[in-house]
Amino acid sequence: MSTTPDAIVVGSGPNGLAAAIMLAQTGMRTLLREAQPTLGGGLRSSELTLPGFVHDVCSAVHPLALSSPFFRSLPLAQFGLEWVQPEAPLAHPLDGGKAAVLEQSLEATARGLEIGGRAWVNLHGAFARAWDELALDILTTPLHLPRKPLLMARFGVQALLPATLVARRLQGTAARALFAGNAAHSFLALEAPGTAAFGLLLGAAAHAVGWPIVRGGSQRFADALLAHYRSLGGEVQADAPVTSLDELAGARVVMLDLGPRQFARIAGDRLPAGYRRALERYRYGAAAFKVDWALDGPVPWTSPSCARSATVHLGGTLEEIAASEAAHERGEVHPRPFVLFVQPTLFDATRAPAGRHTAWAYCHVPNGCALDLTERIEQQVERFAPGFRERILARSTISPAQFEQRNANLIGGDVNGGRMDLLQVVRRPVLRPVPYRTPLRGIYLCSASTPPGGGVHGMGGYHAARTALADLR
Repeated sequence: MSTTPDAIVVGSGPNGLAAAIMLAQTGMRTLLREAQPTLGGGLRSSELTLPGFVHDVCSAVHPLALSSPFFRSLPLAQFGLEWVQPEAPLAHPLDGGKAAVLEQSLEATARGLEIGGRAWVNLHGAFARAWDELALDILTTPLHLPRKPLLMARFGVQALLPATLVARRLQGTAARALFAGNAAHSFLALEAPGTAAFGLLLGAAAHAVGWPIVRGGSQRFADALLAHYRSLGGEVQADAPVTSLDELAGARVVMLDLGPRQFARIAGDRLPAGYRRALERYRYGAAAFKVDWALDGPVPWTSPSCARSATVHLGGTLEEIAASEAAHERGEVHPRPFVLFVQPTLFDATRAPAGRHTAWAYCHVPNGCALDLTERIEQQVERFAPGFRERILARSTISPAQFEQRNANLIGGDVNGGRMDLLQVVRRPVLRPVPYRTPLRGIYLCSASTPPGGGVHGMGGYHAARTALADLR
């Protein structure tokens, strides 16, 4: 920009893009700065294996994007965003050739779960049917008056429990495993209080809005957000890291889609000592180790049901998943880690040459783990899809350290932007009535390290921008 902008947003992840759009919508001259050559943060796609094979580098499946009140308000279809809904949101194979399937229909899911079906509907039904209202209360700060207090009270009674306790109330191996796999998205031991919330939210979202992917890759989502932002007059600088707040001087509003550690570094001695100490106490959680594959054909699942979903959870029973997630809490990696597997080309042929496929998977490891988990991950895939390795044309891996190299917010490979236990959900990144506002006038935080936390929903950016605009008024 030829003159100092009214607002500068640092970081082009979903939250940074949401904040930039919010500010530009008000007519503020807004500049978006990104340290990497490509924009999108967790919404990036790249040819990681072979030419013509498009892989999502980080986030790939987006139930929270379709649940986000802010993203749903934007005309992103006009800018090329096209959602693809797999036939079923989730499959969870079990030994012996069977699979539990999370259908978008509650009743269809119940029929498939047989003995555990009715309890599944009783657990998720009210939240799925009132999902729009529940999402408004979930995707905000924890310290707020709920819009639907009775619904939130009902949710809280279950959500605050350990996932293992809630899962064991379901009958049957299939229903328990299905819930455990969803709860494992917490990156926490499933015996920890509050982990049931993740199982409830992802299950309810699947029934309410599905678990969609973006045609052409997640980068297309970021591209649509950027195109909308530019249509509002917003400007962009890529490959433009910020090393000091002094570089942003003159802007009325500065939005930082950065974690606490990065904020403390660029703020230097301008931060009050107490606030800096609070930032330094912020804790990062388990990391991801990821493998991408180029395949010469579809995955040869033992259970045909697994080909109905883009997302497949590989971990077996509740007990096996709980053991895997407890291991990384002890600083270990389980011999049979719980694996989150995505096969987008079954439903989006644009991502690979004709007749070919892509897939990716990751497992949870201790923060900063340097082990190569490729063999253990592929063994878990082979367990439920014998012959999978024979389909591999090429593979690419991303270690925790490489995640952080690609996106400085992912400290030690923590793709959630910080540990998501009960304490840090409330104290994210510090315990303040308005966590987006910092002690520095006009400086706001809006990353996944602020409420409501990790996931592609943009609501951290939305709430931070609303705070800034209210302060200006």
